[in-house]
Amino acid sequence: MKKATKAILWVAAAILVLAIVFLALHKREDKQVLVYQTTTIEPTTISSSVTATGTVEPVKQVEVGTQVSGIISKIYVDYNSVVKAGQLIAELDMSVLRTELESSRANLNSAKVEFDYQTKNYERIKGLYDKGLVSATEFESAQYSYDKANFAYSQAQSNYSKSQKNIGYAKIYSPIDGVVLSRAVDEGQTVASGFSTPTLFTIANDLTAMRVIANVDEADIGAVKDGQRVEFQVDAYPEDTFHGTVTQVRLQATTTSNVVTYQVVIDAPNPDTKLMPGLTANITIFTLDKSGVMAVPVRALRFTPEGEKYQENTVWRQLKDGTLEPVHVTTGVSDGVQTEILEGIEVGDRIVTGTKLVSASGKAPDPKKMQQQSGGNNPFMPRPPQQGDNKRTE
Repeated sequence: MKKATKAILWVAAAILVLAIVFLALHKREDKQVLVYQTTTIEPTTISSSVTATGTVEPVKQVEVGTQVSGIISKIYVDYNSVVKAGQLIAELDMSVLRTELESSRANLNSAKVEFDYQTKNYERIKGLYDKGLVSATEFESAQYSYDKANFAYSQAQSNYSKSQKNIGYAKIYSPIDGVVLSRAVDEGQTVASGFSTPTLFTIANDLTAMRVIANVDEADIGAVKDGQRVEFQVDAYPEDTFHGTVTQVRLQATTTSNVVTYQVVIDAPNPDTKLMPGLTANITIFTLDKSGVMAVPVRALRFTPEGEKYQENTVWRQLKDGTLEPVHVTTGVSDGVQTEILEGIEVGDRIVTGTKLVSASGKAPDPKKMQQQSGGNNPFMPRPPQQGDNKRTE
């Protein structure tokens, strides 16, 4: 009986010791301390951007047409043909034009003969009129015939010159060095030159120098300026990032479905000719882009230690011994996340950005235990089922 009593006492003592150890460890684990969150100052980049979409196109693009009507007799180029300025690229049938040239030449010769005759007649009548040998009516009639022949001769000369030029227009030359992007006609096709010149070919000057016409929303256009850096991607090369520069912000607005946009011209070098006319580009315009600057998180400028008075444009620097000192700074640009610091801090400084609670063991506090300690319940957490919740209502 005595042995059983001793065993019970030993078990009770062991349980008591374990309870004391558990309570001690539990108390230590629940103990929490307030520590400062800091950031170390290093040169960084501050940037903000505007996104848009646009279309890739050549910097210089010429539509080649014809000033005369006729049938296409010869075509010397095709899609993607490389051409030089002055190179013959197509010809129109000249048979009709040559007939018109011969007709205008005949009219010119006839008008010249008439003009020569009327000139001699006018000079003869004028000499007689000056001597009083003919009446004024005869003189006026001779002068009228002379003037009429003169006008007819001038018109015939103009018609003949026009016919000669039309013969020249029958041969179509490339106006620039470049690449043929499109060909709108075939041999044997009739083209008619009316109020507008029909387009036969479209030639791009240089595909190694492209541009992007971007449509920027009215809410963002105020931040876009000439010279800003641009990055863009195209679906044809999803892994590649292309670079460019804003060269022009056009003032003419475009309204589509009540959405107002402005065109922004972006210079896009294309040395490897990957970019093709007509590609859709997803564009990022860096409206703020400063690298190698000292900056602090925006929240560092809002932080104030407990018991201290808030001071504008002040950050708190943590010294080696753990104490804090206020530092007045001169701020620069901000991207909403970081703010540039022009004066007041140096590389390597530890700047306080806020505080957080950690356990004495160095572990972050358990949110459930914090809730239990606060004695409250999170209203956003689901309520555990209570007795009677699942009862069926009759």
